[in-house]
Amino acid sequence: METQIIPEEKITHFSHPQHPLVQINLPYLFTCMGCKEYGAGKRLTCQHCDFFLHDLCAFAPPSLSNHSLHSQHHLVFYIKPGGILRSTCDICGKSTRGYAFRCSTCNFEMHPCCAKLCREMDFPVHPHTLKLVTTATLTSGDPDFTCNECNTKRGGRIYGCTVCDYHLHAVCAKNMINGLHASGIIKVPEKPSRLGAAVRLVSNVVVGFIGGLLEGIGEGVGQAIFDSIVKTTAKRGTRLKQTREEP
Repeated sequence: METQIIPEEKITHFSHPQHPLVQINLPYLFTCMGCKEYGAGKRLTCQHCDFFLHDLCAFAPPSLSNHSLHSQHHLVFYIKPGGILRSTCDICGKSTRGYAFRCSTCNFEMHPCCAKLCREMDFPVHPHTLKLVTTATLTSGDPDFTCNECNTKRGGRIYGCTVCDYHLHAVCAKNMINGLHASGIIKVPEKPSRLGAAVRLVSNVVVGFIGGLLEGIGEGVGQAIFDSIVKTTAKRGTRLKQTREEP
């Protein structure tokens, strides 16, 4: 399939100032350089290098007020994760490793794509309007909600139907916002764990350090033993020579 270039002016974005970005529409998987999440379909891309942005990330406003998913506080757009601890989106339950809307009053945060979700929405996979299940319902015991799209249980918020027993993960609902569902991409590959990679790196460094340390100790001990043998042999040779020279 040929790449469809949407006839709009080229955009200069703060996240990629070295090259202008153009908007294209291609039903293939990509990783957004802003939020670090997957997407498909419409995106902003650089024609000179491998750089992509969700439309929702590229045109995210600097702040959100009275958002239906967190109406009690003002949300501010951040381009980097906060703090040294791993942050999690309060809507889809996935890690926030890049662009996110964050509350300065409490610990609430969410991906820009999740910010396009509402408390009540219509989705193409179900004939009835779905409502976001309250947090109280999710935390008061095991709600035993299985998503009717992915047929699994996982963290994050859940949409429920008030007419029938249909449930939809917020992360699955997000896939209908970021172009994955419309592009026919049902299952995306798991991203490698950064923690696992860090552990493997540290393990290799530690093993290499210990190996070098042991090797150094071995060389030092070997040299010390060799010097001791040489000195002992020299002393014995001197004593033997002196004994032979005595009358």
